[in-house]
Amino acid sequence: MRRIRTTIGLAAVSMSVLSLAACGGEEAPAAAAAPSAEAGGTDLAAAGCPATVVIQTDWNPEAEHGGIYQLLGPDPTIDAGSKSVRGNLVDGEGASTGVQVEIRSGGPAIGFQAVTAQMYTDDAITLGYVDTDEAIQLSDTQPTVGVLAQLDKSPQMIMWDPATHPDVTTIADLGKTDTIVRYFEGSAYMDYLVGSGVLKESQLDGGYDGTPAAFVASGGADAQQGYASAEPFIYENEVDAWGKPVEYQLIHDAGFQVYASSLSVRGDKVEELSGCLEALIPVMQQADLDYVADPGDTNALIVELVTEYDTGWQYSEAVAEYSAQTMSELEIVGNGTDGTHGSFDTARLQTLIEQTTPIFTEQGTAPKAGLTPEDIATNEFLDPSIALG
Repeated sequence: MRRIRTTIGLAAVSMSVLSLAACGGEEAPAAAAAPSAEAGGTDLAAAGCPATVVIQTDWNPEAEHGGIYQLLGPDPTIDAGSKSVRGNLVDGEGASTGVQVEIRSGGPAIGFQAVTAQMYTDDAITLGYVDTDEAIQLSDTQPTVGVLAQLDKSPQMIMWDPATHPDVTTIADLGKTDTIVRYFEGSAYMDYLVGSGVLKESQLDGGYDGTPAAFVASGGADAQQGYASAEPFIYENEVDAWGKPVEYQLIHDAGFQVYASSLSVRGDKVEELSGCLEALIPVMQQADLDYVADPGDTNALIVELVTEYDTGWQYSEAVAEYSAQTMSELEIVGNGTDGTHGSFDTARLQTLIEQTTPIFTEQGTAPKAGLTPEDIATNEFLDPSIALG
């Protein structure tokens, strides 16, 4: 399923930027000489990692991706044309691991194409951000395997005006009313909410365009999807026409528990990359924890990248700070049920397979026959000792 990110400014992306993205943008600069692993550090080159570990994200740079930007060593090279950044890949001590990392933007930078499709088009991509419902949907034609759940909970939510709806505390409460719920058409979670009776189909408006215009124009009468780690702050502090708090509930807490933006590899590359992943994934686990503990410098880089890439999307350092704090408070970045950061819960994946298989089958994109949780995710490369305290 194509993941269309809900955030302010989506509609402001110009056609010239989309055209550039569709053509691949400007030619990327030649790769720099491979760095050497520092003594005592993790040697990813010796572990079989490519000279440049390429990570394809699903949106513009943002705090939800903070862990991967934490991997960049000092003075990374920004390519505004290709909407990517490259630098030495460093470990938790700041030591070079002997390889570089290149982080590519998604969303407008790739013409809003699904990351899975991008991974199957470009062999240079080592890891991509794939929601587990997308992994289920494309399991028969473009299989991917999640190797690190950077986000234990999806930040996707539905929000409403508490002044207009004082008796609403959950999405199910909205379902007891005739409140319009605005969302991006085609979102599997909405099919689940309607199919399970949480919301009524008559309430739905699939015309959400990523801007605050319709929500503001409704004067608080309508509800709307968004990210708990962004929109509540943005609407209260950066949307002058609104300027007050909203309330919300995570889709996760309403029973649809996707692992959002899980770092994944192509199914046909797991064996080939296994040596690399065994050494790399613990470094990435630690980077997630280091970002949560001290996000300041990485947030500054994220905001700089948004400015340099100039896709028409706006992202302030205040939003990045709020996002990092909220992800920690809501345990969006957290440990799995086994106590390890980044792990996938098999029972949770099985439930998601059962919830989404009828939805995707009806849409004409039936998952692989007999699909199991082990087909779409693995914990084998995680270091079980790495966990948020």
